[in-house]
Amino acid sequence: MTAARTSASASTAPVGTAPLGLRERKKLKTRIAIREATYRLIDEQGYDATTIEQIAQGADVSPSTVFRYFPTKEDIVLSDEYDALMEQLLRERPAGEPVVESLRHVLHHAVGQIQAGGEAEQRELLVRARLMIHSVPVRSRLMESMSLTGRIVCRAIGERTGRDPDDFEVRTLAMGMMGALLEAIMYWAERDCRDDLTDLVDRALDIFERRA
Repeated sequence: MTAARTSASASTAPVGTAPLGLRERKKLKTRIAIREATYRLIDEQGYDATTIEQIAQGADVSPSTVFRYFPTKEDIVLSDEYDALMEQLLRERPAGEPVVESLRHVLHHAVGQIQAGGEAEQRELLVRARLMIHSVPVRSRLMESMSLTGRIVCRAIGERTGRDPDDFEVRTLAMGMMGALLEAIMYWAERDCRDDLTDLVDRALDIFERRA
């Protein structure tokens, strides 16, 4: 999920998914180490000054390992483990529940994970949101990442409504809600996190409910 990520530890899967095997735990541990090193370096010296070599050194891996997990530096900033969990949570919502309300539940879960992760987790979200605003490469890659997450929402909407996930109306609703989530987070970051993020997400989704 583009705008938020879970606070999964290196030894467990995100809440709600099956436990990871040893190999998967090691891979998750490496991904998290690379991301944490990246955010730490960006916080210290800025995005443009941060190199893959520095990230590799900070995560105690080789540059080739960084590229094996993340094709570009932008992917490190934008990638997370939430998309699969998001699809699962959407499928687990009651069949008759309105789509917007189901997505509201999932996004509340995402924000709750961030808040449960503490100051470091929230700081990473803030750095990510500010990069979305100010970094052209990150903003460009963000559009591709949002499209992938939007397709997950399309599948969930299709299953709940019996419509083709590729229907124009389904795609428009899914990507519209993803755009609303992005705007909520960017608005939050632009105002130095003074607003309650859950409230902003609710206000964004309320717009869709009034038009549903």
